[in-house]
Amino acid sequence: MLPRLARLVPGLLLYGIADAFMIKAAVGVDSWTVFAQGIALRTGLSIGILTNLIGLAVLLLWIPLRQRPGLGTVLNILLVGPGIDLGLWLLPTPGPLWLRVVFFTTGMLLLAVASGIYIGARLGPGPRDGLMTGIHARFGTPIWIARTSVELTVLAAGWLLGGNVGLGTVAFALLIGPLCGVTLPFFDPVTRREVRAARAGRTAHSAAEPGGAGAAAIQNS
Repeated sequence: MLPRLARLVPGLLLYGIADAFMIKAAVGVDSWTVFAQGIALRTGLSIGILTNLIGLAVLLLWIPLRQRPGLGTVLNILLVGPGIDLGLWLLPTPGPLWLRVVFFTTGMLLLAVASGIYIGARLGPGPRDGLMTGIHARFGTPIWIARTSVELTVLAAGWLLGGNVGLGTVAFALLIGPLCGVTLPFFDPVTRREVRAARAGRTAHSAAEPGGAGAAAIQNS
């Protein structure tokens, strides 16, 4: 447990700091941060505190979905928000557009690394991830439909409240999946083994097909 906590806590704090880089860039952020920004503009609360409160509200939605939180779920709610506020306090505000793009790119890369670190601890999903899987398990809704529906809903609500939607929002939506596809296997041995097994299975299937590598070897022997 201690080695896993030693991964989880820094990973979650780094996740918040990565979010702060993208917020400072002001070229658009992910949908949940847009939502938090919109509420922050209306309430005067910090984005970090609102990230915690939104995470707690989402966790309450787990109850009718019959989802069970893990230690990682609780720490996700407690630590990501302070990480955001810490990053916003430490980081300067970039001026030129090229520097803002650098900030955003740095934040997105750090977020992918942080995701690989804290998810690899395997101590429970974040509240938002659990909401998607809970909708899938409770209603049979495909994961991608559940995720897209929730993400678009909070994005629209955040935009109407004044959150920062821009090209960065689109870039995040398109790139964060492939980036996490690299960082998760890198930081998590279990995921790495699963990826290797899947690749080996595809290779074996291809070799066994007529005209594949296996058939060619048999013909040549």
